[in-house]
Amino acid sequence: MDNVIGGSRASGARVNDILANDIPANDIPASDTQGDWPVLKPVRTGIRGRCPRCGQGHLFHGFLTLRDGCEVCGLSYAFADPADGPAFFVQCFGCVPVVIFALVLQVQADPPFWVHLVTSLPLALVTCVLPLRPLKGWLTCSQYFFKAGEGRLASD
Repeated sequence: MDNVIGGSRASGARVNDILANDIPANDIPASDTQGDWPVLKPVRTGIRGRCPRCGQGHLFHGFLTLRDGCEVCGLSYAFADPADGPAFFVQCFGCVPVVIFALVLQVQADPPFWVHLVTSLPLALVTCVLPLRPLKGWLTCSQYFFKAGEGRLASD
């Protein structure tokens, strides 16, 4: 617990109990939700779909819908706006190779249409749908970690 947000070390058993999830979410006082929290890596919390502040609460309600806030630490997810970032990465790293595979298969073997239905289509679905949730979680947690916000012009 050497690294904490706010520059000071987290002390006391209260934060440790919250992080260990020994305290129900509704028993956490408001002062604890605003206190120092350990710095958690966005990759670890985001891919698992956990809260970027405490690492315990859930990030998603359903498959891709962000919750309003963390049920453990009370962090509001109103800051989160991954927009179409996850879809962009999935298209670049998932869809493009599958389309290339389907085109090469078609040019080299000229198979009937049903072969694409049992090879290319399932491959496209797996490479497009499965990475969306971890990528959205990672981008959301990265926004919290790096304090990302809308671009603003410096006032003169």
